[in-house]
Amino acid sequence: MNEQPTETGAGGATSNDSKTKPRFRTLRTWPAALLIGLMLAARYGPALVEGGLGKYWMIAVFGPLLCCLLLLVWWFTASRATWKERLFGFLGLVGALSLTLVLVDPTMRGPGTSYLTLPMGMIAFALAAIALGRRSPGVRTGMALLFAFAGFGFSILLRNEGMTGDYKLGTHWRWLQTPEASMLARTKVESPAKLNETNGNRSDKTTGDRQTADKTKTTKLLSDPEWPGFRGPDRAAHTGGLQIATNWADHPPEPLWRISVGPAWSSFAVAGQRLFTQEQRGPMETVVCYDASTGQELWKQEIKARFDDPLGGPGPRATPTLANEGLYVTGASGACLRLNPATGKVIWKQDLTAMPGRKLPMWGFAASPLVTKDLVIVYAGGSGDKSLIALDASSGAPRWSAAAGTDSYASPQLSTIAGEELILMLSNDGLLLADPVTGRERLNYAWKFAQYRALQPNVVGNDTILLPTGMNTGTRAIRISKADDKSPSRDQMKDKLTAEELWTSRNLKPDFTDLITFHGYAYGNDAGIWTCIDLKTGERKWKGGRYGKGQALLLENSGLILIAAESGQVVLVPADPNEYREVASFKALEGKTWNHPVVVGDRLYVRNAQEAAAFRLSLAEKNAAIASVGPEVR
Repeated sequence: MNEQPTETGAGGATSNDSKTKPRFRTLRTWPAALLIGLMLAARYGPALVEGGLGKYWMIAVFGPLLCCLLLLVWWFTASRATWKERLFGFLGLVGALSLTLVLVDPTMRGPGTSYLTLPMGMIAFALAAIALGRRSPGVRTGMALLFAFAGFGFSILLRNEGMTGDYKLGTHWRWLQTPEASMLARTKVESPAKLNETNGNRSDKTTGDRQTADKTKTTKLLSDPEWPGFRGPDRAAHTGGLQIATNWADHPPEPLWRISVGPAWSSFAVAGQRLFTQEQRGPMETVVCYDASTGQELWKQEIKARFDDPLGGPGPRATPTLANEGLYVTGASGACLRLNPATGKVIWKQDLTAMPGRKLPMWGFAASPLVTKDLVIVYAGGSGDKSLIALDASSGAPRWSAAAGTDSYASPQLSTIAGEELILMLSNDGLLLADPVTGRERLNYAWKFAQYRALQPNVVGNDTILLPTGMNTGTRAIRISKADDKSPSRDQMKDKLTAEELWTSRNLKPDFTDLITFHGYAYGNDAGIWTCIDLKTGERKWKGGRYGKGQALLLENSGLILIAAESGQVVLVPADPNEYREVASFKALEGKTWNHPVVVGDRLYVRNAQEAAAFRLSLAEKNAAIASVGPEVR
């Protein structure tokens, strides 16, 4: 098939003595084959190494993209293709990719392009060039472009619902209905009467009498909630509660209800028989109150806003906060509100982009509001002193603001340090300790981090703070102390706080999964593997168990850590520094789960971006009688 043109002699005779040179050469394909191998190794190799995705995630994400660029370099400089087919091939690749990007689902642009579309198209182009390298330029380049368009075009069939914790696209067939669309479709077919009843808007006498009888009880519970918001009362994800049994094989958690919910990474706030959370429902960011016993929607409050990013997907990121008989919420697009927790009525509203004059963060506003006395503390991330903002809890009016970095997905928290109540805020600049009443900076501990911080500082004892940081950086322990009272300038120094670095350990690199501390040890996700370290030294005690980027909760009286794994599995792991072992587990949810679990009494509440569920946990025998009186009796 590879015809060799011949030279013609004088008088039109063909010269048999001289061999003619071909008008084209066989393609040099070994560089393309090598780059394909490197691309596959970069994509899948880190996952084969222990902790590899944590250490080498940039290779997995950007390595294939670099190989795609090198394939273009090969095509132009080392392929032996004719200059016409080099230009034709390049323009064809650009055209095929451009057409694909016009036709794909919008969710497949961005990371979907660099992570899937571009590598598949370039691999298909290179494989065709390797297979047809001896054919004529028109055939081999034309077929390579057809293969490239097929590779690029496969993405047209898909949609992306965000990435997993190990950087895999959450792709589904484009024509299948999303969980959010399915939920909205079911909501639309509900009768108006049912919706009115669900939202507490019926005016019949029976409902009115029941609401009147429950008003006092509900008000009391709302003013003293069991689980007031993100990671519990002190944002440390610890709960005392009842001792639970671990023989789940014989007595598995009892399913109470399961419902579809809109996408969000919010957790629950719990007060008696009411659950509060946030969801995305089509174009509306929605705050929802559910009945804790049945999962029935009691009321909802909607704000027209939709945030969607290609890594995390759509929906709010923060968790509502119950305090002072109010419900305080932050939406992913920056809406900050106080609602009446009994009815959902809006009391006031602020905009976290307008107040500090900033743009929407890359992954949306994620900080859950902190309520202390008559103030609501929110992280806005504005420049200068417009980062941490205090609002009047009653009116929403600004009271003070402070500098606390411009990039963080952590939440402000109130903790007692060196005998004082202080606000802690971890950001790209480091850790801010501030007076909760005035916002006055008490300590600004610098530990800059160029990437994102999405973790809570963890207070240990009276004076030690753990600063967990993103991938490849690890965790640092610092000790906070007051200035020496014997100082000559005692009056000026008595309010000064200082920080001493105790250790920095790369044995615990949690990314965005928060830590658990218990009896001198810290437990968390180290580059994808559950790990225990000694709080005195930062040295590793053990490492074992893979739960993705799931979140955890300490059951103190049981000495157990309950992990809501990224896969939707709920797992019990003893808080034991001597060994890792998994004592019980069950499948609680379907779909990617990054939301923090909640346990109140013997009830476990879990949710993710598509469903929520409640379970009754089996208890140790001595606690069974206590639990039988119900979760409202405390």
